[in-house]
Amino acid sequence: MKNEVAQLSAKEILEREFKTAMRGYKPEEVDAFLDQIIKDYEAFNERIESLENELKKAQKSSEPQRRSAVQQTQPQTTAGGTTNFDILKRLSNLEKEVFGRKLYEDR
Repeated sequence: MKNEVAQLSAKEILEREFKTAMRGYKPEEVDAFLDQIIKDYEAFNERIESLENELKKAQKSSEPQRRSAVQQTQPQTTAGGTTNFDILKRLSNLEKEVFGRKLYEDR
């Protein structure tokens, strides 16, 4: 299995043939080392697939939460086209007007 990061697959490593030379490496040692590399490649590929699956599951499960959060942060509009913020602002202005008058009347 090739991916964007790895340049060789475990199969390519296993099937690779090297020419022998007069003073070359011992083929048994090279084969043993390549066998270790193949095991690592397979383990890394399994781990990558496992993590990709976990990521997909996490993204799927967090999608409803993201939608809910977006909906909660958007201003809610009433039937008349005003938002909750507009209503709160109007209430605040009314409170200032009413309580402001009382402060001046008490003097």
